[in-house]
Amino acid sequence: MASGSVPTFDTFVAGPNAMVLTQLRSACEPGAPTTPLYLWGNQGTGKTHLLRALAHEVQRRGELVGWFDATQPLPWVHDDTWGLLVLDGCEAYDAPQQHAAFTLFVGATTQATLIAASGRLPPVDLPLREDLRSRLGWGHVMAVQALSEAESRAALRREADQRGLFLSDEVIDHLLHRYARDLKYLMTQLAQLDEFAMVHKRAITVPLLKQMLAETSDDGLTRALF
Repeated sequence: MASGSVPTFDTFVAGPNAMVLTQLRSACEPGAPTTPLYLWGNQGTGKTHLLRALAHEVQRRGELVGWFDATQPLPWVHDDTWGLLVLDGCEAYDAPQQHAAFTLFVGATTQATLIAASGRLPPVDLPLREDLRSRLGWGHVMAVQALSEAESRAALRREADQRGLFLSDEVIDHLLHRYARDLKYLMTQLAQLDEFAMVHKRAITVPLLKQMLAETSDDGLTRALF
């Protein structure tokens, strides 16, 4: 997605996840049942994008969203006016956050608020307290799968087109070689490459990509040898 843009359903490359996308779109329709939703899959498959897209749709109709992940400090306070409660990256919650998430879940259920959560594992396998784990599995549990290489290429080209960038096959090859089909990091690197090219006033080429990766190797995400 473009820098500063909001993830939406329209900008999500569905690939093998068309049914998941359809289910989330349906959850936003007026009068739809507030059955809890849980997305699971490996890092970079697009779980957070889908949750942010869902939140965007809820906010578009004038409702508030409560969003919680492991990076947010406690306390986590429930709000009866929420139209959506999101619990992202549940497997990373520590014990106090698990207690807080359980309390939020109960509060949202009482208010018939839509709940959407995500994790890298199915609910039954999450390293969480039993009461929270069981509730995360109450509703629709959906696996989000990685894109194929062809779909990843298409996603990169689509994002580049939205940014007004030209990506050669060689540049895409280098990005896919480093990050395989981890769409999260692919898009992160494309955004950084866009900014790097503007700063240096150069076209996007493999040498420019290598220069950027070399200069940012200390961030822990782009360390590699060429």
